[in-house]
Amino acid sequence: MTRADGSPIQVLVVDDEPGLAELVSMAVRYEGWQVATAEDGMSAMRQFQATRPDVVVLDVMLPDTSGLEVLRKLRESQPGLPVLVLTAKEALEDRIAGLAAGGDDYVTKPFSVEELILRLRALMRRTGVSEDTGEAKLVVGDLILDEDSHEVTRDGDEIHLTAREFELLRYLMRNARRVLTKAQILEQVWHYDFDGRSNVIELYISYLRRKIDAGRPPMIHTLRGSGYVLKPAR
Repeated sequence: MTRADGSPIQVLVVDDEPGLAELVSMAVRYEGWQVATAEDGMSAMRQFQATRPDVVVLDVMLPDTSGLEVLRKLRESQPGLPVLVLTAKEALEDRIAGLAAGGDDYVTKPFSVEELILRLRALMRRTGVSEDTGEAKLVVGDLILDEDSHEVTRDGDEIHLTAREFELLRYLMRNARRVLTKAQILEQVWHYDFDGRSNVIELYISYLRRKIDAGRPPMIHTLRGSGYVLKPAR
């Protein structure tokens, strides 16, 4: 599931529980979507203006204002924006209040992360965000990775990768336009903690650059002191 231009879905998660917000964010990133977070109503509106999300996950109970008030403001700014409301309250009147305020769907805490993602997908389908056609493909600019066949092409040219190079590229593409630290890459691709092994990552990034970027506008960028980011060349 992507935006119409093939770029990743942008999700805004608004919740004042850091652990829950990170859990939802990790699930969202695993889908290949991008995520921004906010812990209160004021920062939620700032993030909304900055990121213009495709969908919002919004907690009703926020420290500075009611989540329903934030919902009303979101609706005023972007009437068609899909919003999934979270709450710890189970009373029927609370669910009705959330839907009446403009929420498109309602999930009560505690909830299944898998169910949350399915509900987000359903919301975005109803509002016109394109669904993948059954082919497990990641697309960033002119770079295409098929997760089923393990075929990779750039601008139509086939690129042959080793198994580890493929996993590294898949992780970069699933998090396109997001800066990834060496520790994150090592944990997600090599599956162990960062322990002075940055030279391994640097080596494999150089391998990918030779195959992905050689003779073409670069897509893989180094942010010195921060990590790496993959983004469309143009």
